[in-house]
Amino acid sequence: MGWMVKMVKSKLSVWDWLAYFALASIVVWTILKITGVINTPLLVQYYPVLAACYAYGWQMNKLNVVAGDVVELKKFQAETVREIHGIKINCARNHGK
Repeated sequence: MGWMVKMVKSKLSVWDWLAYFALASIVVWTILKITGVINTPLLVQYYPVLAACYAYGWQMNKLNVVAGDVVELKKFQAETVREIHGIKINCARNHGK
């Protein structure tokens, strides 16, 4: 139960929770399949899971790339604001004389 409290306190987004739920459901399904509770042909059952895992990895990679771009844009914004602020101060000093 302690791990659940840590996850809640770590400020996970709805998408993080959804991804963890999807992965957990795949693990539960796999366990049920291995133990024989689910009885269907292997190809029919495992292909969707493999495809879902691939799609999940692909989407997470895309999200990581976008998150990196957002961080860079925030840095650029902060630098631009500092530069504009510096120009305003210089203009005020020069025109104040």
